[in-house]
Amino acid sequence: MSKTLFILNDPPYGTERSYNGLRLARSLLKKEGEEVRVFLIGDAAACARDGQKVPQGYYNLGDMLGMILRAGGQIGVCGTCLDARGIDEKQLVEGATRSTMDELTAWTQWADKVIVF
Repeated sequence: MSKTLFILNDPPYGTERSYNGLRLARSLLKKEGEEVRVFLIGDAAACARDGQKVPQGYYNLGDMLGMILRAGGQIGVCGTCLDARGIDEKQLVEGATRSTMDELTAWTQWADKVIVF
């Protein structure tokens, strides 16, 4: 069993780094024996905001996070980063949780691989 932690730093839109990180996380979860956790920090905290409306045909990071959660992944969102952006925990996609640097530390120790986008 392989355990991978993804740490995303970039905002949901404007760059494709968070999008590509989530694409890789989803792909990994489709493989047998893979465990995935995603930690959103800095501007990536906004990726977990529920109710994102994007043009038809454009990727939606909130939906992608939901796919990761339904596939058995875990999503943690930096609480300090949420506060700085005025995002309340109740505004997160279902299943994403407000998290802490202590939890990121524990997840880093848990992981066999840490991938940063």
